Amino acid sequence: MSGAFAFEGRTALVTGAASGIGAAIAEELADRGTHLLLVDIDRAGLARVAEAAARPGLTVRTEALDLADRAAVEAFAAGLVEAGEPLHLLFNNAGVALGGTFERVSDTDFDWLMEINFNAPVRLTRALLPLLERSAPAQIVNTSSIFGIVSPPGQSAYSAAKFALRGFSNALRHELAAAGSGVGVTVVHPGGVATRIAESARMPADASNREVSEGRDRARRLLVMPPPEAARIVLRGVERRKPRILVGRDAHAMALIERIWPVGYWSKLDRLVGAKNE
Repeated sequence: MSGAFAFEGRTALVTGAASGIGAAIAEELADRGTHLLLVDIDRAGLARVAEAAARPGLTVRTEALDLADRAAVEAFAAGLVEAGEPLHLLFNNAGVALGGTFERVSDTDFDWLMEINFNAPVRLTRALLPLLERSAPAQIVNTSSIFGIVSPPGQSAYSAAKFALRGFSNALRHELAAAGSGVGVTVVHPGGVATRIAESARMPADASNREVSEGRDRARRLLVMPPPEAARIVLRGVERRKPRILVGRDAHAMALIERIWPVGYWSKLDRLVGAKNE
């Protein structure tokens, strides 16, 4: 899809906007003159981000929403469609984490993660695509992860959701292009961005305090890129309407290693990650 995307005067919906990459994207969009609808379960966090994103002449609205609540997501999207206001950017950015090997993760926790990380983006995209089509040129931006390209042990649920979001995004992009749509699809694969996702991750019910502490310490050592830097990378890619955006040198390195060793990559990456943890 040719032509740079113009942000000024457009309207963006950003999920997961109360902190991390979502909050940073909101502020970057505000700097570019984009009206905002910010969505998150964290009402207080939304208020802080909305205040930080306030700019003269811009509209900044917030919606406290639990993306794991299917009925609430569908009602929220239906309200937007009924209002019929323009929508030019949909950032399906919200995400949660769940530690533990597959055999230790409960069905309830696995389903909870899938609802937020995969099903909610699909539902919002399905409901809001007509608004995006009417507002075209428009862009759907789905935040996957580098774990949507490589699959580390202990991340079966998270990788399943992020691979699914990557596949959905790619297929939808091809379908829209074949139909001559003015809506593009970008899938984002962040590496180690310093968000709170590890701190808020669910852990198996039988996880010891030591396991939880060691897991979060390990994540903190790997999650180093400041969210504003990640947001700038994302928006530069969206401006160019790139189909895929890798965020961080670690994401680029892991994607390259996976391409060279598509089956045996983990033996290479395990050594790389282990070296960073020393």
